[in-house]
Amino acid sequence: MASQMHQDSELQHSFAPGEIGFDYLPLERTPSQALPLPTTPANQIPVFSLDSDEPLPPLDALPAAGASAAPPQPAPARPAPRIGKVGRSQQNRAAGDIWLEGEVILACCPDCRAPMSVRIWLMMAECWNCGTTIELTEEQEREVMRLLEEQRRQNVEPPKAVAAAPAPIAPVPPAPAQPAALQETRALPPEPPTSVPRPTSEPARVVPSSPAPARFKGPPPSTAPAVPPPTAPVARTQPRPTRRPARRLIRRRESWLKSLFRETPAWLISMLIHMVALTLLALLTLPFEPDEGPYILLSASVARETTTGEANFRAIELPEAKFDMPVPNKGDLEDPEKLKALVAANQDARDLRLTDDQFSNLPSVEVLKQRLGRADGVHSNVIARDPRLRAEVVTKEGGTTLTEASVARGLRWLSQHQNEDGSWSLNAFQQAGGCNCGGHGSFGKHPGTALALLPYLGAGQTHLAGKYRGNVAKGLRWMVRNQKEDGDLAGGSHSNDHMYTHGQATIVLCEAFAMTGDEELRMPAQKAVDFIVAAQYNDGGWRYHPKPVAQGDLSVVGWQVMALQSARAASLTVPETTIGMANLFLDSVSHRDGARYAYMAKNDPTVTMTSEGLLCRLYLGWTKERPGLHSGVQWLTSEENLPSASRPNIYYWYYGTQTLHHYGGPEWEAWNLKMRDVLTNTQRTDGHAAGSWDPAGPHSGEGGRIYMTSLAICSLEVYYRHLPIFRQLQVD
Repeated sequence: MASQMHQDSELQHSFAPGEIGFDYLPLERTPSQALPLPTTPANQIPVFSLDSDEPLPPLDALPAAGASAAPPQPAPARPAPRIGKVGRSQQNRAAGDIWLEGEVILACCPDCRAPMSVRIWLMMAECWNCGTTIELTEEQEREVMRLLEEQRRQNVEPPKAVAAAPAPIAPVPPAPAQPAALQETRALPPEPPTSVPRPTSEPARVVPSSPAPARFKGPPPSTAPAVPPPTAPVARTQPRPTRRPARRLIRRRESWLKSLFRETPAWLISMLIHMVALTLLALLTLPFEPDEGPYILLSASVARETTTGEANFRAIELPEAKFDMPVPNKGDLEDPEKLKALVAANQDARDLRLTDDQFSNLPSVEVLKQRLGRADGVHSNVIARDPRLRAEVVTKEGGTTLTEASVARGLRWLSQHQNEDGSWSLNAFQQAGGCNCGGHGSFGKHPGTALALLPYLGAGQTHLAGKYRGNVAKGLRWMVRNQKEDGDLAGGSHSNDHMYTHGQATIVLCEAFAMTGDEELRMPAQKAVDFIVAAQYNDGGWRYHPKPVAQGDLSVVGWQVMALQSARAASLTVPETTIGMANLFLDSVSHRDGARYAYMAKNDPTVTMTSEGLLCRLYLGWTKERPGLHSGVQWLTSEENLPSASRPNIYYWYYGTQTLHHYGGPEWEAWNLKMRDVLTNTQRTDGHAAGSWDPAGPHSGEGGRIYMTSLAICSLEVYYRHLPIFRQLQVD
């Protein structure tokens, strides 16, 4: 039975040449404790290798028993613990250290020194041990980029083999010749310090050891000179050649082929496969059926001389380009100037759909079409935003080539005026005629960023897919970094735009989470929703600031209700009591049985507040059979209330477009014709402001060009931004 020891110990054993024994060394020793003596035997026992094919030496040539053995060679020092890229062990790492472990970027916790995994796209890290969250500095971000680039180069460029210099060998007495295999497997003493170390670019070759136990290895050369027998053959001066170089060459070839396939871009492989498939299809003889739809027809004249010497010309119509979506007026195809503008618009419209390999991580188009017809599940509210369905959805819902081109041009303008830190600034674009293209002001970053990200997500552009995924990723990263601990996304603003900004930013986070399922966005989005719930007034409404103001207004309420609806579509937690209280507030500001709505209970109803109030009612459960809904829609689509360039009001058009699109029918068609023509005709086409809209109408002075442009783009995205509530959308 083993007895309990007062201290832990470790068993050290050595089978090096000249050493046979075990040492029990304590793991922890006090200064008064002496090291135990080694148990190495004093006498060397002659042993012989069973793998040798040489004759045994004479007995008188063996060392006498009891002869003093050579002192044992010291055991090689244990290798130093592996350290990170920063060159320090884990115990010596300091706060701010960044290193690469495998494919993971790690940082040192400033509190407990535990390793933390860095979220690369957020450039943040959270300690698993103490819960500390840090934000990487610019210097640390550059170090992360350097490590990733170094890892990429190591993966792409195969390491070059460096021949190790032979270690000097001290002269020893002649020894019996051994076979080449035995020479390779014989254990050698540690190399002297003067030897050249093995290059680190190539791992050390491990030679399989002999199946015989270590105690049967021959004595070390330093013990007693062995007398070779008379019939001993001459020892080989070169090791017997093996097939290892050939195997290594094969492995290198295999590694090269694997690297070639791994580093080949996906688009190139896809192109080659499609070229082969198209070549095979071209060999088949199929009847040609010309596609329907508007073409750009170019005429080419071919001259052919007749027998009379006169030239005969025959016009050939070549379909050079096809419009993927309807054109506003077929008569424009006859006008060369309008035709030229339509060709440019068609090219811009394709800019959002024909991307290279942006959608490899998304479901297939067939799956999307099935979900679109079923219209259920978490992603049902935003499923039509997928750029691969863009042309079919725009065509069915009343959009044109010009509306989609306006969206593409507006997003391009926003991308050109994004700040370096990922935000957008309202104050740089508040003048109707001017534009500070730098856009680096600090004022208005929170509302500017929230407004600018809304149309990107509406067009199906996320931080994971799409042409503008880099712009969206930078904007989301800035927004999450600047979120307060209580979930506030307005930066603790004390101005009247506080809850406006927070509601718009909450919509952004909820939609980004619903469209991508990125779990890193779940907690920021839920915290933003919780802030809205806590800021609700006793009357069920919201206003400029969170409590304690007692009475809300419908203008602020609309953005909060839209944010809560986006949260429910993303399967986030929204209390039913909050929804019920919002309905009570809408009752307090409604007139004529819910047909018209006012800013506050004491005010008269307006078309702007009616469009916003009816949209809230639709999301909170009203059906199309409600008399108030029908009466309100009739009032919005009366001739004096339809969109008009002479009465600009982008806030009214933004809410009215969504309400009428959900309602559908002739009312939607009448509204859509006016809305799309006004917005496409008033978009700037020249200078630094090309692609944006000049600030005009109510609230444009405070919001400026970014406010005007963002809401105009969202209005033109209505065909796919949200699925209609009262009908299912089917695409071929």
